[in-house]
Amino acid sequence: MTPHGDSGATATPKDSEPLPALERGVLGHARLAHAGALRDRVVAEVSRVYIGNPQVVTVLLAALLARGHVLLEGVPGLAKTTLAKAMATALGCQFRRIQFTPDLLPADITGTFIFNQKIHEFELRRGPLFAQMVLADEINRAPAKTQSALLEAMQERQVTIEGHTQPLPEPFLVLATQNPVEQEGVYLLPEAQIDRFLVRIRLDYPTTADEVRMLQTYDRPLAQLQAVTSIDEVLDFASIIDCVHVEERLMGYIVRLVQATRQHPRVALGASPRASLALLRLAKAWALLSGREFATPDDVRALVGPALEHRIMVTTDAAIEGVTAAAVVHDVVTRTRVIEPVAGVAMAVDFEFGS
Repeated sequence: MTPHGDSGATATPKDSEPLPALERGVLGHARLAHAGALRDRVVAEVSRVYIGNPQVVTVLLAALLARGHVLLEGVPGLAKTTLAKAMATALGCQFRRIQFTPDLLPADITGTFIFNQKIHEFELRRGPLFAQMVLADEINRAPAKTQSALLEAMQERQVTIEGHTQPLPEPFLVLATQNPVEQEGVYLLPEAQIDRFLVRIRLDYPTTADEVRMLQTYDRPLAQLQAVTSIDEVLDFASIIDCVHVEERLMGYIVRLVQATRQHPRVALGASPRASLALLRLAKAWALLSGREFATPDDVRALVGPALEHRIMVTTDAAIEGVTAAAVVHDVVTRTRVIEPVAGVAMAVDFEFGS
């Protein structure tokens, strides 16, 4: 599924008008139209400086509305930092960038208490985590202690500084980047921390047309982006995600997809129940951004890769043979029926990979 609408549209003051009042448990047509317009505005604005797949922008926006965090994975030079800055600007979010290094301490990202000699008291000097969108650049270069401090912020949306708990601003989104091919001088992220990321987006090399466009525009000044929405609007949409209807049969489809990763013969560690919740919330956010008050199997299939691939560990034999988590997820989606078979009708599922 790809974003709809005119990618060249620009924001006007009326785009940030107060949203229509929400009836309890009901999403009206006006509000759904606002959601689709929000997606189109953000995609169009970010695309002014980011040359790449616009669906990446929609996934990032869905993750923000679903109150999750994103792991951006790709080799250097794919504009990961540019994408993060552009998203923050278009959404009107406060942005901070943290360059992770092996000597980075927890206090460097959370902050610490400093003694103020003028007032003879300790005062809190907040770290870069106190922002609405935080770019954790090369997260796998930080030691475990610093990564654990980031883990608390991601999971609890708060930090603890010298025994004092401080809430983080809303919305709060961590965009972490890592180079998948670099192994020297890095600390591999533990599975527990990777599972905390709602989605992992693998950025590939640009297409020929996109790379030619980059060469044509690299020497020009970057476009001055502007906020095309407001924090209040983003929080409003995030608060109504649960109003999107998901049928029980679709929930069953989500669970069967996740369970199939655990039963696959090429998988050593399948997706956890947190993956089912992640896929459910992402499907709701995707449906809302598509202007619908209900989720469909297509919404689930559009997000199953970003939601599940980073939660799966293939067996050693499969890794040696070149089998990836992405290939396993594709196999699972291909073999899992949307509608559960009728009770009493036996159906064998052949998991012979590649057959």
